Amino acid sequence: MLTKTTSLRVRYGETDQMGVVYHGNYAQFFEIGRIDWLRSYGVSYKNMEENNMMLPVVNLQCNFKKSAEFDDVITIKTSLKKTPTVKIEFDYEIYNQKKELLTTGSTLLAFVNKKTKKPMRCPSYILEKLI
Repeated sequence: MLTKTTSLRVRYGETDQMGVVYHGNYAQFFEIGRIDWLRSYGVSYKNMEENNMMLPVVNLQCNFKKSAEFDDVITIKTSLKKTPTVKIEFDYEIYNQKKELLTTGSTLLAFVNKKTKKPMRCPSYILEKLI
């Protein structure tokens, strides 16, 4: 499916006392990759919210293989798992500058009407950009 890579440098504040990226920050790395992925296909969170739509995460999985450390340049590979319906699923792989696989993961998000807080189908204007 559709894939996009995003790179960033690990900041000191993202590490713990052991000198490695704190595990909770990987959810933010996935979010960075996901937002960049959506933007690259012409979809913006800001525009979705202005159109009364939210995209909350309903499931997150993360598998740690190796630690990222301060000042590493990591690459987040974000892939759409399948065509969106009421849900949209992404897979992630995070690599360091040596191209070593550090982390794999996935997120499942639901399209939700901002006013009613009820699930909704992926809007056609988004599907048209992804298919």
